[in-house]
Amino acid sequence: MGELRQYRMPAIVLGRGATALGILRSLHIAGIPAYVACPADDLTTHSRWFHPTPGSPPWDGSLGSRGYEALRDIPLEHAVLIPGADDAALWLTGLPQSDLGARFSLSTSSRETQEILQDKARFSAHLDTLGIPKPRTYRIDTIADIEAIPLESLDRVFIKPVNSQQFSEVTGVKGVWVKRREDLRENWQRLHAQGFTLMAQEYVPGTPADHFFVDGFRDRDGVLTGLFARQRIRISPPDFGNSSYCRSIPLAQVQAPIEYMTALLASLQYRGIFSAEFKRDARDGVFRILEVNTRAWTYVEFAARCGVNVCEMAYQDALGLPVTRSPTSYPIGAGCVDLYRDLSTVRAQSSAARGPMLTILGQWASAHFHSFRLDDPRPGLRFAGQVISQQLKRRL
Repeated sequence: MGELRQYRMPAIVLGRGATALGILRSLHIAGIPAYVACPADDLTTHSRWFHPTPGSPPWDGSLGSRGYEALRDIPLEHAVLIPGADDAALWLTGLPQSDLGARFSLSTSSRETQEILQDKARFSAHLDTLGIPKPRTYRIDTIADIEAIPLESLDRVFIKPVNSQQFSEVTGVKGVWVKRREDLRENWQRLHAQGFTLMAQEYVPGTPADHFFVDGFRDRDGVLTGLFARQRIRISPPDFGNSSYCRSIPLAQVQAPIEYMTALLASLQYRGIFSAEFKRDARDGVFRILEVNTRAWTYVEFAARCGVNVCEMAYQDALGLPVTRSPTSYPIGAGCVDLYRDLSTVRAQSSAARGPMLTILGQWASAHFHSFRLDDPRPGLRFAGQVISQQLKRRL
């Protein structure tokens, strides 16, 4: 992103795990001093660049009234907040109107905009108004809604939540397959009883490599100052998992998704970091939008290392500074691997599905590693130690 700047105003990363670690490292790349609000045992605390928020005790990332109290107690005159989770991004939309708005800045959209993009039912309805291709989706509020779903005319179907973050935290999965209407009724009743609002969605057929991501930043003037495109190559776990290996691709390869995202973000007057997932439908080749993250995503550091540092852009935008525009000629074919999960994926695949092992070894050898870095090795080593410890416990 050009020559390194040295900023004086600190940023506070609000998140945990690999996403918070990626934000922290992206800020370091830009020369921005940063603190992290996260639990004391979080992976991010092992980074050489980790600093807890000043004050005693440090802010652990709690939201709601506890979050406001923690912010009031932080002895900083001014700081920029950067969220790394859906609930944090939504919570922060109320900060500018609070008594803390003068002390803490952020680049954010309205709560209404955040809710439309985070609530999968409202998101689907809004896409319909814009004519943006998406999977066929049916909100389920009652048993009668299930009876009205044309299951016979759909491909594979699964149940997904309106609020994906809460659902994943409670159930450990992103969706549940259903084959028959009876399965749909049974699963809906079980999950609805746990308080979830649910939808039935047609699964878009295709391989992991049919998933494409358009990541970037839209500033306060509505300018797309950064765009970065990725293609998923492998996924873990299958179907409803996350990328275990992905690579950068030219923006020209995803022109239709970029046009869809430009229209979508403009319609909502969106401001801030975003990451949108599309899947190319194997039946007709149409790119169908699956979801949009309204905050820094898990592979945000990968984008920064390729020259598209959206965390720096969010910092600049929050402070009213000119926002650096990233080049469109970032490295193509650069890979990023979550090695632990990719090992599991590769082991589970047949040789025909995964391709030559030499090719995969070459991908790993040249890739950016998800958590491990030679200049910041402790988070990756900490994660590896936890995995080994868990495996030993299972064997014992």
